[in-house]
Amino acid sequence: MTDPKTERLAVVLFNMGGPDSLDSVEPFLFNLFNDPAIISAPLPLRWLLAKWISRRRTPVARERYKKINGKSPLLALTLEQAEALEGRLQDEFRAKVFVAMRYWHPRSKETAAAVAAFDPGEIVLLPLYPQYSTTTGASSIDDWLTAAAAAGLDVPTSTICCYPNQPGLIKAQAKLIVSAIAEAEEMAKPRVLFSAHGLPKKIVARGDPYPWQVELTAKAVVGELNMEDLDWTVCFQSRVGPLEWIGPSLKDELRRAAADGKPVVVVPIAFVSEHSETLVELDMEYRAVALKLGVPAYVRVPAVGIAGDFIGGLAELVGKARGRNTLLCSQGGERLCPSSFKRCPNR
Repeated sequence: MTDPKTERLAVVLFNMGGPDSLDSVEPFLFNLFNDPAIISAPLPLRWLLAKWISRRRTPVARERYKKINGKSPLLALTLEQAEALEGRLQDEFRAKVFVAMRYWHPRSKETAAAVAAFDPGEIVLLPLYPQYSTTTGASSIDDWLTAAAAAGLDVPTSTICCYPNQPGLIKAQAKLIVSAIAEAEEMAKPRVLFSAHGLPKKIVARGDPYPWQVELTAKAVVGELNMEDLDWTVCFQSRVGPLEWIGPSLKDELRRAAADGKPVVVVPIAFVSEHSETLVELDMEYRAVALKLGVPAYVRVPAVGIAGDFIGGLAELVGKARGRNTLLCSQGGERLCPSSFKRCPNR
């Protein structure tokens, strides 16, 4: 008879998290900037910098969160994704899906304790970052490994490091874009702007594959759309600080669209859930920029959320990862990134 414990599967979804009140904005920002994956300075310098930056940025961030009911919706939306994924997995596995946030609650330490109480025979780690970066997925996984060790979780564990061209993700995104293009076409033939959170150039220069994977996702979506002569480009948003960041920026692309008389369809290609970068930055701030520049129309595509194709794609990834006790990318275990990307974890 099979040991019931070996039938238990714990799946851990990772995301960055967000403040759950205006009072938690500053400690959330401190946790973010105190992450060595974000600021690489050694302690105690990193701690001092994180304190200074978070205190300096809190007033602006608080105003941003006031526009969306005083808190981030990311936890609630991630819990919805966890529930939807658990429902998909229950048909095949005795699975429970947990959520761990990187910079606010529930953090990895809390989630690791909950997973230990569940007493699984196997764990699958699944970041909700389709494109791998040392600043997102890698940081979350490193944090989890520390927490899991402290919780005594000595359990076979497989990690899904990335899935930038996973068919379910691509289909879900393409379906959402179709209706947005139809809306924008009431003005003129639109340009599709695939917008992703930016990175400083120095991080990419170290071999981080994130922008390459963002481009891969965009190309896969364009292929799925199969629209002749589709006008599209990849751009980046959310630049902060004095460092030189990868481009082109979304603002620059809005300027170009205005000069060309093009409506735009803005796709949050690296975000699978709504949060401040979509609900405030894209829906309010960049929309205002587009209006001021004279862009004929500005249509924002929703994040994939709990779209059936996307959740089905996540379930497929979990199924592939089971029993491997190793690192896995969307290619079923084969390395996806070219060898020039030295920070790709799948060596």
